[in-house]
Amino acid sequence: MKLTVIIVNYNVKYYLEQCLLSVERAIRDIHGEVYVVDNHSQDGSLDYLKPRFPWVTFIESNHNLGFARANNMAIRQSESEYVLLLNPDTFVTEDALRDAVAFMESHPKAGGVGVRMHNSDGTLAMESRRGLPTPTVSLLKMFGRSDRYYMTHLSWNEPGRIDVISGAFCMVRREAIDNVGALDEDFFMYGEDIDLSYRLLKGGYENWYLPLDILHYKGESTHKSSFRYVHVFYQAMLIFFRKHYSHLSFLITLPIKFAIYFRAMMACFMTLYWNMRKSLGFIDHSEIQTVYQFKGSNEMIAECRELARRKGLIEATDSLPHTCIVYDIDTYSFSQILDEATKAVPPLKIGTYSCQTKVLITQTEVIR
Repeated sequence: MKLTVIIVNYNVKYYLEQCLLSVERAIRDIHGEVYVVDNHSQDGSLDYLKPRFPWVTFIESNHNLGFARANNMAIRQSESEYVLLLNPDTFVTEDALRDAVAFMESHPKAGGVGVRMHNSDGTLAMESRRGLPTPTVSLLKMFGRSDRYYMTHLSWNEPGRIDVISGAFCMVRREAIDNVGALDEDFFMYGEDIDLSYRLLKGGYENWYLPLDILHYKGESTHKSSFRYVHVFYQAMLIFFRKHYSHLSFLITLPIKFAIYFRAMMACFMTLYWNMRKSLGFIDHSEIQTVYQFKGSNEMIAECRELARRKGLIEATDSLPHTCIVYDIDTYSFSQILDEATKAVPPLKIGTYSCQTKVLITQTEVIR
């Protein structure tokens, strides 16, 4: 077996469905397999997805194990040469998996690779290339200087060595996992990708960025406006810091810990502030109004217009320009969608629809 794709799901069955449709196309020329680990979803994910994807191996957990433990369950069951950890709220282009495997085959020192990730409006996601959050780099980032953390000196269009591979798309060599260990299960969510990347580097392997494209909707499994997100994210920062930098002088560790707690406190305050504004109705609805344009087959356009009529969606007209393009994934390849969407000026929201699934997906909405 050449490649195992592992996807952890938690209450995002429609995003995962689209992700699996993209993986199905991308894995056709690879001797590979796909595992979905369901973290005790309450949205009927397994009943919905199992009949639609009989070629996928589903692992059902009785508890929400977190990202690291769930991935490790599938890693232990698989025996492939390479393992891809993939977020459910992504879609991959048709050549991404094949080309990533080919790069790993030709670069035996590569322990892992990440790819060029796009946000839901087609813009480039800065976390595609990251440096290690050393005490210096972390402090600089916390106070607004993130060039070193996001490795902005690297080209977006050429392969390059990086420090940290994003867990949204992290392809790792099996030999490297056997040598440095799988994901650290002390991390519930967030930080485990940084920790694994650091251990790969310490184990003598290289981490690489590749200009292969995926779209990442970002955080559909955890709402970033929630206090739970703030707690889990900053707790992960503290775990990583204690694990790898606790040996440093007290004069260095104290400012770092203070900065982490300060940022967590400020994040909680801003979350509370915006939630209160929303609950009191202080929202400019003109800023959040989405105007849709549908691109695809005549059947797709007709179905989307009927969906828009039933759901009260606004379709673009000559006098009302669109802010979201909804692509027919039965007509467009995922590569074509990203290629076209990334050229839009100004950036527009990317939506998708399939006449097979009858679901319209954007970063903020699932409409059916």
